Amino acid sequence: MKIVATHIYQFKIPMVPFTIATGTMHYAQNILIQVTTDEGITGYGECSAFPMIVGETQQSCYLLAKDFASYWKGKNPLAITERLGELDLIIAGNYTAKSAFDMALYDIAAKAANQPLYAFLGGQQKSIESDLTIGIDTPQKMAGQAIDFVTKGVRIIKVKLGKHPTEDVERIKAIRTAIGDEIILRIDANQGWSSDDALGVLTNLSKYTIEFCEQPMHKYQDDFLPALCKASPIKIMADESVFTHHDARKLIAQKACDYINIKFSKSGGIQEAIKIHDLAKQHNIPCMMGGMLESRLALSAKMHFAMAHDNIKYYDMDTCLLGHLADPVIGGVQFSGMHLSINDAPGIGAEVDPAYLANLESCIV
Repeated sequence: MKIVATHIYQFKIPMVPFTIATGTMHYAQNILIQVTTDEGITGYGECSAFPMIVGETQQSCYLLAKDFASYWKGKNPLAITERLGELDLIIAGNYTAKSAFDMALYDIAAKAANQPLYAFLGGQQKSIESDLTIGIDTPQKMAGQAIDFVTKGVRIIKVKLGKHPTEDVERIKAIRTAIGDEIILRIDANQGWSSDDALGVLTNLSKYTIEFCEQPMHKYQDDFLPALCKASPIKIMADESVFTHHDARKLIAQKACDYINIKFSKSGGIQEAIKIHDLAKQHNIPCMMGGMLESRLALSAKMHFAMAHDNIKYYDMDTCLLGHLADPVIGGVQFSGMHLSINDAPGIGAEVDPAYLANLESCIV
């Protein structure tokens, strides 16, 4: 099998502004690729650039995608490790752009095997329940959104924090007061607190029954994480501190996290996500399946991955629910409340409406 063409799209999705500690996103900065083979199989891949976290933009991913596609043309897409290794030879880092190409290869491989991706990865069907995330706003508005979530049946709420420690405590106090004690709350500071403030704010928040805190401090302060993990009354989940399995190895060795959040657009895709998962499992560090602002296409790939890897214990799979004003994806993962399911179509089992793609900037390599 050989790659004959790659169609690359600037897959922009309009959305309600979404605010975290590092900034506000007004649209999903995604890239979609369609990798076509000489045997008539097309693989789909999607990445979601989050510049404030990964240092990549939609434009940088688009330009790199042209180089990647040119380098792969005429080569065998089933040689996944070899193909992905070539991308690392072209440029270091840039894991977001690489993750779209990784996803497309796995889609092709699973389709060639006539298997849904979860089965190709060695998994089986299972029900998954995701949290739903509240962006940063005033305590009153965030509490109101939490009430709306609960009214709609949401049982697990993730709350973005990290703007100011005192205000963050007030945000959680207002939310917990509004929704009571039965709803699971998890928090994400997105690197927003300083090493001087982190323990104090976590201690003050512990009275509100928090499941865990994602990324309390900036990743350049990873050397402070072991002491924080030991002293914090709330469990610590590493997110921005773990891009690759090498990052995971170092944090685990230093006892610098209790959990790890795996994201394709942060790690470079499925192949690297498997390495992070397996290393964490070996050391009894549970993982979460997370994401940036992907559509249901990439979310479908994440659903398959989560079903195939038993150390994924937590699910933050609400990316396309975070204010997306369009859903152009055909097939793929479906929601029933916050419960996710997917059928047994070969590969990822999702594609994008051609009518939507026709209006996007694109190129063919």
